[in-house]
Amino acid sequence: MTEPRVAAIDVGTNSTRLLIAEADGAGGLRTVQRLMRITRLGQGVGRTGVLAPEAMERTVTVLEEFRREMDRAEVAPGAVRMTATSAARDAGDRDLFFAAAEEAVGARPELLSGEDEARLSFRGATSGLPASDGPFLVFDLGGGSTEFAFGPTGGEAEAAISIDVGCVRLTEAYLEHDPPWPEELTAAISITSTWLDDVARALPSAAEAGTTIGLAGTVSTVAAVELGLTGDDRSPLHHFRLTRAAAEDVFRTLATEARADRVHNPGLEEARADVIVGGCCILVAILRYFSLEEIVVSEADILDGLALSLLS
Repeated sequence: MTEPRVAAIDVGTNSTRLLIAEADGAGGLRTVQRLMRITRLGQGVGRTGVLAPEAMERTVTVLEEFRREMDRAEVAPGAVRMTATSAARDAGDRDLFFAAAEEAVGARPELLSGEDEARLSFRGATSGLPASDGPFLVFDLGGGSTEFAFGPTGGEAEAAISIDVGCVRLTEAYLEHDPPWPEELTAAISITSTWLDDVARALPSAAEAGTTIGLAGTVSTVAAVELGLTGDDRSPLHHFRLTRAAAEDVFRTLATEARADRVHNPGLEEARADVIVGGCCILVAILRYFSLEEIVVSEADILDGLALSLLS
């Protein structure tokens, strides 16, 4: 091993993810390992204001697995950043979880603000794209929140905002039936559009974006379903151009199926099947609101931004 290795962990509302990487010698990253586990840390937190014990246990178990992977990859001591986002921001008992996470990993989670999360996601998502593709609008559609960042070139965002709309939060609040009733879908899209008014005010230059990049599980899942992707190879998703027409078509398919039928769609992980329709509501609302004909799907995201920060 010639390059020191670093690790980034993102503890989100719906999933917990690991990136082990090393410098590629050209200012970027070479991925050693990338893992994702659905842990649903944000289970019920919007309703209760605390993290469910079983959700914390699931997440800590995955963090222990990640620690073993880091040890096998010989990640340098101290070369780890672990961040916690929307679910932890909302939870009054997050310190209890942070203590358990620190014991599992050896590094304490950093509680990111929504704006910090957006800026790290922007850095990671734009790192492999030429400046000529800008200006860039990046959105990170998570479980409890969605972050937006804008910048004329890659690297550092010019402006950023986070809104309290995510696939888990929206599903728990609005989608009560299986499959959801049409009026539930309408309400979910409508409330998202109301939040997007805040985005438009905070990022007035968003309409000037030459490239819009979509991040996280909902976006990559919709792309995977559109492609009929099976297996563990996710390389076809990176920088795939997802059209609005295709996203709307996947939304119509998934929203009209019960979960038992929905899980059979190639590209859809079973663990995500119960919240994917809520995520689709957010995605189509964004596409409609900003009149986007297509977006670029990126597998590089906040994890890459964290890893780059460790190497810079």
